Amino acid sequence: MSQQSFGEQGSLMQRGSNLGRLGGYNQAVILDAIRRAPEGIARVELVERTGLSPQTISNVVRRLVDDGLVREDRKTVSGPGKPRTVLELEVSSRIAIGIHLDPAVMTVVALNLHGEVVASTDHRMPGVGEPNGIVSQMAAAVENLIATAGLDRDRILGVGLAAPGPIDGIEGMMVSPPMLPGWDRVPLRVPLEELIELPVWLDKDVTAAAVAELWASDRDAPSSFAFIYLGTGLGAGVVLQNEVQHGSSGNIGEIGHFPVQDEVPLCECGRRNCVGMSLNFVTLIRQGIEAGVFPENHDEQGLDGTTAAIFELTSMAGAGNAEAQAIVHRAARNLAFVVAQVANVLDVQRIIFGGPLWDGLAGVGLPLLREEIQKHFVARDIHELEVVGSDLGEQVGAIGGACLVLDQAFSPKTRGLLLET
Repeated sequence: MSQQSFGEQGSLMQRGSNLGRLGGYNQAVILDAIRRAPEGIARVELVERTGLSPQTISNVVRRLVDDGLVREDRKTVSGPGKPRTVLELEVSSRIAIGIHLDPAVMTVVALNLHGEVVASTDHRMPGVGEPNGIVSQMAAAVENLIATAGLDRDRILGVGLAAPGPIDGIEGMMVSPPMLPGWDRVPLRVPLEELIELPVWLDKDVTAAAVAELWASDRDAPSSFAFIYLGTGLGAGVVLQNEVQHGSSGNIGEIGHFPVQDEVPLCECGRRNCVGMSLNFVTLIRQGIEAGVFPENHDEQGLDGTTAAIFELTSMAGAGNAEAQAIVHRAARNLAFVVAQVANVLDVQRIIFGGPLWDGLAGVGLPLLREEIQKHFVARDIHELEVVGSDLGEQVGAIGGACLVLDQAFSPKTRGLLLET
């Protein structure tokens, strides 16, 4: 009923179906092909890439043009014959807003249809320990961004909220995130919708970051990858065959309790070898104190201070400080061991590291991570496992939130191929 094919550079391309009841899916397939052609694409090329008939292409394109999502005002000459009309995405025709709710900072961004940030703002969260009033703060931040950036509210598709897990996606709430004690079943989606009068989608920040790689990254979309999120928490977003995976409850990717070989401080789960604790800010800072890298009172600071200390630690390691390097290398080896197991279970083509802390770690950590992950990757003699850093920067969570909206509205989903009986 449907097909998939590989594009010129090996990325999986969705193909459509000419069955009459699949117009919505076909529209998503065509729009996806158009947005992935930055120089524009002609109708005949759409036929080749999607497997749809010329008549189906014509009908869908007409709807997209009428809706203002696509324009056809440029012609190109390629070889003999008459010039071809090129279809291009009308990138400013719709806007998606994303919020990343992190224990240290709330980031809000607005994206166009190419996944490009057109406006953004950050709000420090010194009082994030209490959930009361957080929805009002988010609503105010969204309204402020709309006003200051001069966004047309009628063009806004909705708001995507990326939050620390675990979450209850059905009820739209956060459920006891480890870094936010006291946040037990805090409703977010419905109260925010009521305040801003826009649709709201809620997902884990690690999953949102994986969606961002599909929509907003400069690289060709890989068909299967794991996004390893490094922030105030650790998690994995999973994409298989170009579709984001959520798990049965929307909480896929909770890898913080995977065991490592080192003994690390006692975790809340009662064990002493959890990878999350080996990367925990307080753990790393106390190791820095023991090694003489930090003064004795460094672990008594608030979250902002501990975040700054981690950046300081990675900076010292990059500058050649032997004690700092030993701490960072130990943490990287533990992380690499766990990430390799993720790669082995999922058999992905690529591992992407990113998140608010990644930029500070990338220079000193990426070479070591690449080396250590390959040691433990079982299928290395069968296919390459690419290990890279995200190019989306520290705003990847908020960008991912906005991309949740774009993905929901426009990405082709194979579940759309299920016919009613």
